[in-house]
Amino acid sequence: MNNDAHEQAQRYIDIWNEKDAAARRAAIDEVWTENAAYTDPLVAVEGRDALDATIAAVQQQFPDFVFRLAGNVDAHHDLARFTWELGPAGAEEAVVAGFDVAVFAEDGRIDRVHGFLDKVPS
Repeated sequence: MNNDAHEQAQRYIDIWNEKDAAARRAAIDEVWTENAAYTDPLVAVEGRDALDATIAAVQQQFPDFVFRLAGNVDAHHDLARFTWELGPAGAEEAVVAGFDVAVFAEDGRIDRVHGFLDKVPS
């Protein structure tokens, strides 16, 4: 599961970076279950439409920033946790950082993500 979890975590990060709305939605439909749910301290959404709208809103708020995995993906059973960073493309220091816990469905797609923010701009 660990290699699959790392691959799914990277695909998840790639979705947050995908600026083309049609490509992003296609990736969401492929990577997430129909009943997708995403929760962090700022938002709680259910369904692919709401997830897509949330990602678009974050991209609008931080138009020149990119997400990246920061460190290893730790996985067991149907769970994976990973740290991510958000900042200007090419910058060494991230402006926002956090970690997510993904819950996978039996088919390997992401069903739920529980996000935590460790570093946020003031």
